[in-house]
Amino acid sequence: MRTLFIGGTGKISSACSQQAIESGIDLYLLNRGQSERPIPRGATVLHGDIRDKQSIKNLLRKHRFDAVVDWIAYTPEHIELDLELFQERVEQYIFISSASVYQKPPNRLPITESTPCRNPYWEYSRNKIACEERLQRAYRETGFPLTIVRPSHTYDCTMLIVPGGATTLDRMRRGKPVIVHGDGTSLWTVTHHRDFARGFVPLLGLPQAIGETVHITSDEVLTWNQIFDIIARAAGTTAEKFHVPSTVIARHDREWGAGLLGDKAHSMIFDNAKVKKLVPGFCATIPFCRGAEEIIAWYDADPARCAIDPDFDRLCDRLAEL
Repeated sequence: MRTLFIGGTGKISSACSQQAIESGIDLYLLNRGQSERPIPRGATVLHGDIRDKQSIKNLLRKHRFDAVVDWIAYTPEHIELDLELFQERVEQYIFISSASVYQKPPNRLPITESTPCRNPYWEYSRNKIACEERLQRAYRETGFPLTIVRPSHTYDCTMLIVPGGATTLDRMRRGKPVIVHGDGTSLWTVTHHRDFARGFVPLLGLPQAIGETVHITSDEVLTWNQIFDIIARAAGTTAEKFHVPSTVIARHDREWGAGLLGDKAHSMIFDNAKVKKLVPGFCATIPFCRGAEEIIAWYDADPARCAIDPDFDRLCDRLAEL
């Protein structure tokens, strides 16, 4: 099966690229070649910038694919170009959306694919909703062979999933307070990118996935207090947690606050029955305690990865004094 990944070397997509190659897929990667992650052996690289419309049209003019996955479409303008490029030229188009599109706060748990999409707090999520709506209209009106996939907080070894990243890790190791939103008891789901790939790659070329929307997450559910403690334990230290209401954080840092009020401040538990029906045997098997060990090992392997953000460090100090 001939498949194009637009992107393919990101936090989530890198594991899917490797899994696709191992599954025997003839994989093409369209990207600018600027990722720190290596190209998997066996993939064909098409060097180009998807935002440069005319050059991409020339680059793809002679190509046809069984499946195309856009990992880096974030706005309806990006979707319009994809529709122009691939209408009548692909058997399946997969849009990588986000589980943050689900209503905030959710009316009920667990979240299913039929949970309404509404997020008035976070522009990123509103743009993803607009992308989904445009693609669904194309599917209804022209039969554009759409599949929507919604990841939720999927990580690899390069991603400390707590705000501040290496700065928060440094504060843990220095015994300084680390900021946890709310009282730290809201429930959250994190997914290792290799687990995500095991659920995602079998959807490529799957006729039953056309016209469908599916999220792919772990079934492990943790509180944010547990997440901070697991990271600290993997780092050989403890987390001196200081709890601050999300609304207060939002007043001090608009971007951080948008990601909290529009996503992470709310308990999010997912029902994965749909992906398990489409991909029999799928199960996420990597617990976050093992993933946290991979993350800490990656950061500790190179001091340059542990650079401190002084602005975020000072912000945490201010919040801890409230």
